[in-house]
Amino acid sequence: MEAENFNIESAAFLLERIKSEVGKVFIGQKELVNHALITLLAGGHLLVEGVPGLGKTLLVRALSRAVGGESKRVQFTPDLMPSDITGNIMLDVKEGNFVTKKGPVFTNIFIADEINRSPAKTQAALFEAMQEFQVSLDGIAYPLPSPFMVLATENPFEHEGTYPLPDAQKDRFLMKLLVDYPSFDEEKEMVERILGASSGAELSLCGVETVVSPSDFSVLKRLTAQVRAEPAVIDYAVRLARATREAPSMDGGAGPRGSLALVRCAKGRALLEGRDFIIPDDIKALSVPVLMHRVTLSAESELEGLDEIKVVESLTAKIETPRGNFSGKEGGPA
Repeated sequence: MEAENFNIESAAFLLERIKSEVGKVFIGQKELVNHALITLLAGGHLLVEGVPGLGKTLLVRALSRAVGGESKRVQFTPDLMPSDITGNIMLDVKEGNFVTKKGPVFTNIFIADEINRSPAKTQAALFEAMQEFQVSLDGIAYPLPSPFMVLATENPFEHEGTYPLPDAQKDRFLMKLLVDYPSFDEEKEMVERILGASSGAELSLCGVETVVSPSDFSVLKRLTAQVRAEPAVIDYAVRLARATREAPSMDGGAGPRGSLALVRCAKGRALLEGRDFIIPDDIKALSVPVLMHRVTLSAESELEGLDEIKVVESLTAKIETPRGNFSGKEGGPA
C-alpha cells in the first residue's frame, strides 16, 4: 500500500500487523506493546523499566525492526563517555585536518540499553538529541535522521549499579512503561516457543518482519498528528496535569510537557483503535504511563507507602470526566 493512500482504517490495519510481528518474540503484555506503539506514533521517546531478564531489550529491538529504518544499540556502562554516543571531532593525521566522526545516535531508532547504568554526565549527552533532534559537535549542529526516536531501558533505580535519571531527561521521555513478570500461561508459552526453535541463550529476532519503511512510518505519524482533539478533552488533559502540581502528596508535579504528552499520546491511542478523534477515556487510560515519571513524591507520601502510580491513579479518579460528542461531527458518539 502506497503511503499517500493511508487513511485511518489502513493505518489501524498496519499497526495491528506491527503488533503481530512484535508478538512473535515478545509474548503477552499486550497493553505494554500498545503503549510503546502509541509513543512512537506520537513522535516521542520511550523509557521501559523492569528488573533484568523480563525482555525489555527484546521488546524495543523487535519494535525497531517492525517499524523499519536503521537502529543502533548502545550498552550504557559506568565508563561510557558522552562522545561514545554523540561522536566527536578527530584529527586525521594523514590528511592533516579535522574530521567529524558521528556517533551511534545518528540513526532512526537509538536503543539506549540500561541507560541508568551510566552517570548523569553521559545520560545528558542525549538532551539535545531528544528535544531538538540535532547534535552539536564543536559548535556545529548536525540534524538527526528522520524519523528519530530513543528507546531506552532501565533497571529500577534502587537496583545495584544504577544512577537516577536527571529530572530534565525523564521529562523528555513521552511515556514510561513498567515491564512486570509474565503470567504463568505467558511464561509457559514463551519457554515452549523459544526452546522449540533454539537453545534459548541468544536474543533472537528470527521471524520478525519489517512492516513499514521509515517514510511510511512518517506518514503514520502525520496521520496521528491530524487526529482531532475537542477543546473539552484538551481541558481535561490540562486539568489532570495541573492537579499533579497542586496535590499535597507531591513535591513536584508535571509541567506543560505533561499536558502536551497526554494529548499527543491520546491521538496515538485513537489511531490505534481506528478513530480520527480522541475521547476522555484515551486521556484516562494513559495518565499513569505519561505522568508517573514527571512527578516527585513528598517524603511523607513515601513514608505512607505511596508511589507515583497510586498517586496519579488517585488524582485521575478525582478529576471530573467531560461528557458529550467528541467526534466533532453532528450525531457523533457521546
